[in-house]
Amino acid sequence: MSSAQIALLGAIAGFTIYLGLPLGRLRAPMPRLKAGLNAVAIGILVFLLWDVLTHAWEPVDEALGHQEIGAALGNGVVLAVCVGIGLLSLVYFDRWSARRGGRPGPGAAAVGELATGTWRSASGQLALMIAIGIGLHNFAEGLAIGNSAAKGELALAVLLIIGFGLHNATEGFGIVAPLTGSRPSWGFLALLGLIGGGPTFVGTLVGQSVVNDTLSIAFLGLAAGSILYVVIELLAVARKAALKEITTWGVFIGLVLGFATDAVITAAGA
Repeated sequence: MSSAQIALLGAIAGFTIYLGLPLGRLRAPMPRLKAGLNAVAIGILVFLLWDVLTHAWEPVDEALGHQEIGAALGNGVVLAVCVGIGLLSLVYFDRWSARRGGRPGPGAAAVGELATGTWRSASGQLALMIAIGIGLHNFAEGLAIGNSAAKGELALAVLLIIGFGLHNATEGFGIVAPLTGSRPSWGFLALLGLIGGGPTFVGTLVGQSVVNDTLSIAFLGLAAGSILYVVIELLAVARKAALKEITTWGVFIGLVLGFATDAVITAAGA
């Protein structure tokens, strides 16, 4: 299989995220449905947080097992710093946005225009943050696909593509959960899908020529920090909804979806 074919399959794996995005166009606010989708998003993201941190910690754990203290310390510091950057950068971005009254800067103006105002809303910004966090995670997944192909493990690369494609299909639901009832434009949904799914393709390209554990740890750390921030924000939304039973069921369903898609990869031997 050629590098171009591997890259194409990586793109397909990333853009299955679009399968869940049309839910953001649901017309009626339907508070109970919105609360349920918000909770499912929380469950999916909690799983992703666990999954990301597990994979990021593996090289550190392995280095410690081989008494390679320098490597373990170096990778551990990279992980801690990147988690901090991913988490705190969104906190300060949120503060900056609040000070500007929700008005986007010059670079975001086009996004706001594309979204017909959705970007300026709290739900639009939250959806964008979710897409960024998932995008960072998917870049690391793309690296794994590309690394496997670079090592000649094509069967493993294909299995990863199938598994990550299933993962990304569920992640689309997580991105649009805050947008339910707000009728975002198709252009804004397309942008969210590009931010969330596109990095899988980019990571596949990079991973075929760069095999580096520290780079992978860095992006996983950034993803973990940003996903943690979004989970905190979505939990605040869930509390305001005051629908504990629906929220609890939704979180449970989201967790099951996350582990079920991950099980496909594991069962296939990847």
